[in-house]
Amino acid sequence: MDRLALLVTLAAGTSIPGALVILVLVSGIYSWTAILGAVIVGLLLAYPVSYWAARRIKREDPEWNSRRERPITAAPGEKPQKI
Repeated sequence: MDRLALLVTLAAGTSIPGALVILVLVSGIYSWTAILGAVIVGLLLAYPVSYWAARRIKREDPEWNSRRERPITAAPGEKPQKI
């Protein structure tokens, strides 16, 4: 897992379970088992969603070289290009 996927996992790991808990509560289900189930499902979904989002971000970034799995940088002594 790279750094981008890790950062996206942190964001998805809080927002997806939170949204599912809100969905459960709005549905009128107030039991702790339903809330706990929503949290567990949200945490299980957070990793695949963050992995997919990180890959999509990299694919759409014109400065990203997908063959080397790291950003393209300027050669030593050259200034980076401004976009």
